[in-house]
Amino acid sequence: MNQIASGVSEETIEIKAFQRATLSSESQRIIGLLGLLGALIIGVIVRNLATGQFQLLYWQIMALVLVVVSEIFTLVMIKSALRTEQDVPQVIWLFNVLIESGLPTLALFLLIESQYLNSYQALFAPAVLLYFLFIILSTLRLRPSLSILTGLLSALGYLAVTAYVMRRSPRPDADTSAFPLVYFSYAGLILAGGIISAVVAGQIRNHVFAALRKAELQRELERVNHDLDIARSIQQGLLPHRLPNLCGFEVAGWNQPADQTGGDYFDWQTLPDGRFAVSLGDATGHGIGPALLSASCRAYARASFLSGDPDGLLDNLNQLLVEDLPGNRFVTFAVVFLDTADSHVKILSAGHGPILCYRYAADEIENFEAEGIPLGMIAGIKYGQATEVSLAGGDMLALVTDGFYEWENPEGEEFGLTRLEEVIRESRDCPAEEVIAKLRAAVASFCRGTEQKDDLTAVILRRQAEPLIADQTGAAPGGRLNGSPKVERRAIDE
Repeated sequence: MNQIASGVSEETIEIKAFQRATLSSESQRIIGLLGLLGALIIGVIVRNLATGQFQLLYWQIMALVLVVVSEIFTLVMIKSALRTEQDVPQVIWLFNVLIESGLPTLALFLLIESQYLNSYQALFAPAVLLYFLFIILSTLRLRPSLSILTGLLSALGYLAVTAYVMRRSPRPDADTSAFPLVYFSYAGLILAGGIISAVVAGQIRNHVFAALRKAELQRELERVNHDLDIARSIQQGLLPHRLPNLCGFEVAGWNQPADQTGGDYFDWQTLPDGRFAVSLGDATGHGIGPALLSASCRAYARASFLSGDPDGLLDNLNQLLVEDLPGNRFVTFAVVFLDTADSHVKILSAGHGPILCYRYAADEIENFEAEGIPLGMIAGIKYGQATEVSLAGGDMLALVTDGFYEWENPEGEEFGLTRLEEVIRESRDCPAEEVIAKLRAAVASFCRGTEQKDDLTAVILRRQAEPLIADQTGAAPGGRLNGSPKVERRAIDE
């Protein structure tokens, strides 16, 4: 699936989905942070009122309000970006990182200036933990670069406060070689926190992207499956569902694609001259492409049958399909024209075979091998004359695709034509519909659950057996009335 119907690539879809995910994550982060800042404002007010630090309270409230306003502004920009499916400008992210990483630094400066704590005590005050709080929250942006930037700005801010304190209040009693290393260690820990957060953010980003990709592909797969289900219903709708009233004959057909759609089809129609045409096609492969090909072949064949001349039928069909198909696509095709008045049939084959003709009286099967080449391969090819046979009572024609006899069992052995012929012979007294049911059961029993790799299609055309001679009571031997048994005629459809 390289492109979807709108022409937008999967990569674009995934980027858009990931962009929505990161913006949603950031909006949730800001909402949670606003709640935390609200609680912090209340705590600051209570503490400073209790200690009488009114000036410190004023500046702390101003700093917190500045951060709240910045967060609300960023949240508004994110909500707007989600509505318009656009990204937030990079400058907004940088501004937000600068404000958040600067809040702990500003808090430390305020503590130092208020003289509420000793200048050096302020460097170890709980306000230092705010650096790590904002660094941890930066992982929810799912942008490792912003996490590193948060850690870097926080570390530089802490070093700036440290330099200010050491310049303002030197400690002559301290070991000048070891004393600054303590604060550099703190700054290093803050920077390390930013790096670790970037690694975590990168891992979360990868997992989120993978999950979004999987979800997007799943949605696309569901859409494709939905379209294939529709295509299957349309293709199955093209198959015959009711049988015509043929005097003295039975017809049944069945099709089962290997996928949702397949390259096989069968069809029948009554022609203007009273003859009955039964056709079967097998396009190369199985799936949506061969399904479209078989639908085209069916449409051309139905239109061509109306011409009434079977001699040039395959030549015309081949030319029409050659003009439509790429070089690696073709269709094997067979059609039987039945004249119910004299039980005479004409069989045309374009690379499709074998076509089996069971002779009831002799209990033998004639195998009409494929003739000519499949349709759509070579332009201008001339096909031979039709094979003509007459069907006696109980005789039947079996048109099947290679999916039946090439289906393998777990040992790799094919069902084969011999078994296929044996099932037909054993079903000689069965209605056409039951013959197909026995074929299906025999193949399923032989293959024992192996994967169906090709489409299955079968059509049985059977002349009903001659009526039995009745005794004086009007009953045939065995208690059956004169004439053939009544059979419900319908196409088998799954």
